Amino acid sequence: MNKLESLRDMSVVVADTGDMRSIQEFKPTDSTTNPTLILKAAQMPAYNDLVEEAISWGRKTKASPGDVTDRLAVNFGEALTKIVPGRVSTEVDADLSFDTEATIAKARALIAAYAARGVDRKRILIKIASTWEGAQAAAVLQREGVDCNLTLIFSLAQAIACADAKAFLISPFVGRILDWHVKAGGGPYTQETDPGVVSVRQIYAYYKSYGVSTVVMGASFRNLGEIEALAGCDRLTISPQLLGELAKAEGALPRRLDAKAPGTPPEPIKLDEKAFRWRLNEDQMASEKLSDGIRLFAKDLAALRKMAAERMAG
Repeated sequence: MNKLESLRDMSVVVADTGDMRSIQEFKPTDSTTNPTLILKAAQMPAYNDLVEEAISWGRKTKASPGDVTDRLAVNFGEALTKIVPGRVSTEVDADLSFDTEATIAKARALIAAYAARGVDRKRILIKIASTWEGAQAAAVLQREGVDCNLTLIFSLAQAIACADAKAFLISPFVGRILDWHVKAGGGPYTQETDPGVVSVRQIYAYYKSYGVSTVVMGASFRNLGEIEALAGCDRLTISPQLLGELAKAEGALPRRLDAKAPGTPPEPIKLDEKAFRWRLNEDQMASEKLSDGIRLFAKDLAALRKMAAERMAG
């Protein structure tokens, strides 16, 4: 047995990529995408047909570059649903992260686009940044039967707001938390003291201890040690590089997270908007990484729109 096989026995393995060749190689259950991954995949010759279809549709319908990038995301998403047996995450525009109504409208449009192609909404997760506005949008969408993946989680406050919204799934970012602490002069860290690992374990303990049904999916890993330290987490979304390293590593992984013995959680926390914003404000790391993550996704989304505009003009 290799470590990837061992991990599958404890956690749902999700591919963090838009590269379908990697997904076919490692056979994950689910797949997640974002503007950065779509931008990278769109520049690969293997996916030129998916890009050209969106560009041709844009020329024919005189669609905006934003509508073309939406279609491109759905093109990739539909193709991914034919490869993975589970869910595919498609992200709402990052520049809508502070607009609840616009996020809801975009999510509904994406679900409708998938439905028009015969893709059931139960195969799709709508990915939304875990701002206060994002959590409120998710609450509405979940009531409509649209399952959501709340991403860019860096704090317990964000996780609780998403749980209150009854989000289907959250994506706490392990590696980006580590990055911040290392840049701030912290460390050296071990598997046990890695601040990203500690954060996910805290959220996991909170959810399992208080009966929260929202799925915890660790994301943004920097090394195998982080993945091994979270073996047993509900789901783990992993890059092709680290999936490859897991597949080459021999031996079984010990379970590190267990819903039956999740550890000691913090006291229950009641959040309204003011309490959420204050807790986030008081957490410098989470505040900085959330805003930074939104900016980076928005930057890559803008690059996708520019590419679409140039290709349509050409």
